[in-house]
Amino acid sequence: MPNTILDLADALRERRAIIGDEFSRRDKEKHIARLAAVSEKIDKLDEALTRPIDSQLDHYLKRRSYDKALEFIENTIRRSTAR
Repeated sequence: MPNTILDLADALRERRAIIGDEFSRRDKEKHIARLAAVSEKIDKLDEALTRPIDSQLDHYLKRRSYDKALEFIENTIRRSTAR
């Protein structure tokens, strides 16, 4: 599994953690800045993926369906390690 896809999965998990961070949301400006930074990271990692990528993953990333993209990546990793 290429490092870029693993880094992308980490960034997607980080985004999910930021969204769920009640403490972070108390300071709206910092919270928005953290979300913007991780979103930029996700975009850069998406651009760095070796193309072509699976059409389903591409669809999720283009639509910014990040939870679905993370689930897709995790399922792909599970399948590849189960072999």
